[in-house]
Amino acid sequence: MTDTDKNNEPISQSCQGTPWKDETQTPFIKIIEVSKRFEDATAVDNVSLDIYRGELFTILGGSGCGKSTLLRMLAGFEPPTSGRIFIDDVDITDMPPYERPINMMFQSYAVFPHMSVAQNIAYGLKKEKLAKAEIKERVEEMLELVQLTDFAKRKPDQLSGGQRQRVALARALAKRPKVLLLDEPLAALDKKLREQTQFELMNLQDRLGTTFVVVTHDQEEAMTLATRIAVMKEGSFIQTGTPGEVYEFPCNHYVADFFGNINVFDATVIGNGEGRVEVELDTSGTRIIAPHHETISEGSRIQIGVRPEKLLISTEAPTGEQYTITRGVVEDLAYYGNRCVYRVRSHTGRIIQVSAQNYQRSAELLLEWDDEVYLSWDTQCSVVLSE
Repeated sequence: MTDTDKNNEPISQSCQGTPWKDETQTPFIKIIEVSKRFEDATAVDNVSLDIYRGELFTILGGSGCGKSTLLRMLAGFEPPTSGRIFIDDVDITDMPPYERPINMMFQSYAVFPHMSVAQNIAYGLKKEKLAKAEIKERVEEMLELVQLTDFAKRKPDQLSGGQRQRVALARALAKRPKVLLLDEPLAALDKKLREQTQFELMNLQDRLGTTFVVVTHDQEEAMTLATRIAVMKEGSFIQTGTPGEVYEFPCNHYVADFFGNINVFDATVIGNGEGRVEVELDTSGTRIIAPHHETISEGSRIQIGVRPEKLLISTEAPTGEQYTITRGVVEDLAYYGNRCVYRVRSHTGRIIQVSAQNYQRSAELLLEWDDEVYLSWDTQCSVVLSE
């Protein structure tokens, strides 16, 4: 018999891969009402967070939001002003860094230039005074894991950026920490190498089962890597969820705008019912039905968001009651090879951005500047946003 959750929806045994949905699972890392103040400035403001064993968890936010400060408190480099931190049911709040079951990989990688790859990986193990045979075994294991066996005798200046990143990762993992903290781990790599390394990092984490906590300001990196994401702003968590939940169902305007592009329309509520809300857009008077499970008072002012890739653009009007339709003129366009981005000025004067996949192979653009077009989207793609 298949288990079901509290909403009577099927769930896999023990919510494998999604332990945060299983009320019987215990969080591996518990951050409880943690704050950090520097004189008159509050870097982290009373945050609480549960991270489960084996997660690749990402803390995402802009510069100065407090994400790196939180990571340093996890590592033990900064004491919290208030609150407690637990790992595997052990209170580590006042524990010195060297006693914590944690290792940290820094943005700069901090590999030792005078040591070979193998010596870099072995450094922490020698500090712990492990037996030579065990050090040799672990170093060989890590070299194979990060695919650097043939580079064991090379110095860091003989390696590429991606290879140095893997050396730093192997050195951090050699001590077999319960938790690995990564501070902007891919920021120093170029775009193509960064994308390749993201998949390598995911595969490595999946093989090891080690709990990774990654801090980044890069939305695409967070979306690619994470099992779950915590979006941080001004020292507080705004929303926590899977990449799909945060992108497709942002809790407010800030989160929606922080993740990629979104068209936002000011609107007035004119009706509610059956898991949806009906609104009238300002200026155009277009009526939109959007999915929403909370009642909003009629006459309330809200915003409706629609992602550019959810919009359809064509020279002919689509048919179907499920579509919201408006008209406009192509004012700008950009060709990216796999897709085109259009900026369309609607009949009300506002600019609406559309991202359209190039399905057909053609050197000619299907739409040009000044073309009159119809824009439409499925009502299920409309997102109700709070401020």
